Amino acid sequence: MRIFLTGGSGYIGSAVLDAFVRAGHHVDALVRNSEKAAVVQSRGGHPVLGELGEPATYADAAAAAQGVVHAAFEYSPRGAQVDATALGALLAPNKNRARFVVYTSGIWVLGNCSTPADETAALNPIALVAWRPAHEQRVLAAATAGIRPIVIRPGVVYGGSRGMVGDIFKDAANSLVRVIGAGDNHWPLVYDRDLAELYVRAATNPDASGVFHANDEGDERVNDLVTAIANHAKTSPSVRHVPLAEARQKMGPYADALALDQVVRSPRARAIGWNPSLHSVAGNAARLFDEWRRGKEAAA
Repeated sequence: MRIFLTGGSGYIGSAVLDAFVRAGHHVDALVRNSEKAAVVQSRGGHPVLGELGEPATYADAAAAAQGVVHAAFEYSPRGAQVDATALGALLAPNKNRARFVVYTSGIWVLGNCSTPADETAALNPIALVAWRPAHEQRVLAAATAGIRPIVIRPGVVYGGSRGMVGDIFKDAANSLVRVIGAGDNHWPLVYDRDLAELYVRAATNPDASGVFHANDEGDERVNDLVTAIANHAKTSPSVRHVPLAEARQKMGPYADALALDQVVRSPRARAIGWNPSLHSVAGNAARLFDEWRRGKEAAA
């Protein structure tokens, strides 16, 4: 199958690229420069040089694909507008072929949910992602145009050297870990490779459509993650709990994301046969710390 992928060099997108290549698919991956193109090529993908906010640079590649996976996001003040522009191109009807579009959203659209929330739960997005539900609905509405729409809401991704959990490994290695609030809040977590397998499973299942949550359902608290990770640092790190109000002054709305208490379930993902291989960061802290170190060395 020929896939067009945005964000092929990003945290989620690179894992998705690897998973589709492992499964034997041809992946055309959008990248911004020759350096990222080389990375994509080394992983078995076919780079397409372009800009997410300039659809003319990738419209032909997207139209030639049997399916589109949108995993990119521009982390800038215009990120939501760039995402909307990209959706306009990626959701364009294709008279020559039926296809699917996979859109990457996130569990922060649920807001605080201390009781289990599945894919049918009402949305209560934090300010940082207040725009995302409208984009999800735009993708789902594309079913009327003959597109098979898929919205994946990843939990907090772990694995490798990037992401929020990667930041805890980094802080532990630097001997000071900052926790926003009391740390008793739950993060819905998902291993990057397991997440990528859900993308492949949803894309290749002709009956898969709609919203899919992706998390390991380990219901781990931030304090549990920090304790387990700290136990594997070379020197025992100091842990400082930062009041949410103070964190907001320094970090803006991202602080609220770190403080979310979320218990999330993924029954629709499991219904199409997805079964994550890892179910705990704390239980795999030694392995993941080694993975983080290898990732940092490779990046250097």
